[in-house]
Amino acid sequence: MKYKVALHHTEEGVSVSVPSLPGCWSEGDTEEEALANIEDAIREYLAALEDRFHDAEVREVEVQV
Repeated sequence: MKYKVALHHTEEGVSVSVPSLPGCWSEGDTEEEALANIEDAIREYLAALEDRFHDAEVREVEVQV
């Protein structure tokens, strides 16, 4: 799956967030490190969601924009 990420360059390094996954963010000293770290953060975020909704009926809907 592909996710759009937002990179924020600061004096301390690079922070990165995933607009479609509220609260999912990471950081790194370099852009490369931040992008690698956000991949791990996305995996952990999705695993936590799966645990949270494991008893729920889950459906997909298609939205055209």
